[in-house]
Amino acid sequence: MRFSRFLVHTTKETPSEATLPSHIYLIRGGFIQSVGGSGLYNFLPLGKKVLDRVERVVKEELDRAGCQEVSLSFVTPASLWQESGRFEKYGKELLRFKDRKENDFILGPTHEEMMVALVRQSVKSYKQLPLNLYQINLKFRDELRPRFGLMRGREFLMKDGYSFHTSIEDMQREFALMETTYKKIFTRLGLDFRVVEADSGAIGGSGSKEFMVLADSGEDTIVVCDGCEYGANIEAAVRRERACEAEAPEAAFAKFYTPDVKTIDELSAFFKVDPYYLVKTVAMRALYDEGRSEVVLFALRGSDELQEVKACNAVDANDLIEITEEELQEIGLVPGFMGPRVVPDGVRVVLDETLKEASSMICGSNEKDYHLVGVDLKDAKTEYFDLVAVQEGDLCAHCGRLLRYTKGIEVGHIFQLGTRYSDPLGCNFLDENGKSVPMVMGTYGIGVSRLLAAIIEQHHDDSGCIWTKESAPFDRIWSNKRFVDADPAAYTVFAA
Repeated sequence: MRFSRFLVHTTKETPSEATLPSHIYLIRGGFIQSVGGSGLYNFLPLGKKVLDRVERVVKEELDRAGCQEVSLSFVTPASLWQESGRFEKYGKELLRFKDRKENDFILGPTHEEMMVALVRQSVKSYKQLPLNLYQINLKFRDELRPRFGLMRGREFLMKDGYSFHTSIEDMQREFALMETTYKKIFTRLGLDFRVVEADSGAIGGSGSKEFMVLADSGEDTIVVCDGCEYGANIEAAVRRERACEAEAPEAAFAKFYTPDVKTIDELSAFFKVDPYYLVKTVAMRALYDEGRSEVVLFALRGSDELQEVKACNAVDANDLIEITEEELQEIGLVPGFMGPRVVPDGVRVVLDETLKEASSMICGSNEKDYHLVGVDLKDAKTEYFDLVAVQEGDLCAHCGRLLRYTKGIEVGHIFQLGTRYSDPLGCNFLDENGKSVPMVMGTYGIGVSRLLAAIIEQHHDDSGCIWTKESAPFDRIWSNKRFVDADPAAYTVFAA
């Protein structure tokens, strides 16, 4: 087609809501068009060409890995989500609606339930496994604040794949294959990325990894080690346990008068001890399905900070919310003097793993103006989890080098699901002995439309987009009566 006939709607004005280079340049360059400023976008011819090029790279590598493509309905019966237990847990991002017959449906933000429903009708024997099915299809999440263009819109194009296996070992083999395949995809697209350990969130499962494109504009904080390949989302990062050179306080177990000493800094100054030997206690209300809630005390060393996602996962809650001082007093807790040793009935206590063998500690007595000294937590009969937020300067658990923060854009996420969905949804197969057992699953996602934004966040200059070779809308152009290689940097020309 002649370029003079090509629909390229460029503009000189920067959209008022656009702050990131990718959002600005994709709109000004005529790649995408905002629909009412509500996190919805049209792809214009130039943008659709780029989207198709990116999608082609994804499909080629998946097909080479033995995956099979399907296309699932965008509209999902709510009954499937009720079977899996996610209908309430997913939250308000799940767009629910009724049809004219009053049947409940949702617009799929992800398709675990739909794919399981497909497979449970089609696969009956271990001889039909393993199986890896994927689609590249629309998704919808009713974001509270859609922003940053294609980076966080409400409707988006996503590749979601699901594998089905007879054993955990075979699922882990496929998980490793998908990690390798994803690396090939993002390398072909010319992206500088890092594979990081991640929290599984609302998807569930026992293990997951995210693929983060490194960019200062990224929404996600990731922890990386320059001494090895370790990387993790801030919500899942681990560290080598801290040591403390300061001497531990020596005191027999006793209650000590500490008038109006409430904070860790005040307590450290009062006793002249390192915060490492103090117990920080944080009260939160954990929210569960069907309106159920409970008060939980999370305890960790005074030198550490609570990581709320880790804390939420520790008690398997949907969310954690803060509790007012008035609410604490109503249930018998004294703000500023709480501790894990003395708690009212009905209050759950969870300790950080670093307190499992702790002794000579100082903590609140749950009595105004008093703390407990000489506290030994070695024999505490309670729950222990990793609750700590990793800080810059902590040591890598793998190589001992310093950890640092950087920013990343999540473009892919893979999960080891196990039987998280196959069990409640009855996705079973007959094994070699004729026994019906649930399939073991993995799931693998890529934000296809988000990749356009990620490419531009890494590849742009003051004039606009610089597309990588595999993502450029044209390989060759007709110029001076012959085909010549196209310059990927030349596709955004603003209106003069």
